[in-house]
Amino acid sequence: MSYYQGPGQVPPPAAQQTHTMAIVSLIFGILGLVGVCPGLGSIIALITGNMAQGDIRRDPSRYSGDGLAKGGIILGWIGVGLMVCGLCGFVVWLLAFGGLAVIGSMSQSGWLPLLNGFWA
Repeated sequence: MSYYQGPGQVPPPAAQQTHTMAIVSLIFGILGLVGVCPGLGSIIALITGNMAQGDIRRDPSRYSGDGLAKGGIILGWIGVGLMVCGLCGFVVWLLAFGGLAVIGSMSQSGWLPLLNGFWA
């Protein structure tokens, strides 16, 4: 096997390498879903996945890993969706139990008879 390239010889094609950002995107997408770093991991997965997909589309002969990046982006969006649902549920819980606490304290302090006309 000779590495000498004489006239008219074409150099061997360069091997594709898996884009590092695509791997990072998939790892943080998984970590964001299993609860190791829920909010931040999902956001990092989205950012690095989109960066990797951009590089892979610009230079497909050099980079591979589009599926890894896409998987990281999908897991990142699932993590962000779960985080938003969790925050909304927390706000609803806080308002419900906070409202009950306020009504309970009003009934003990004598304010509740004033509110009887409000609900009737």
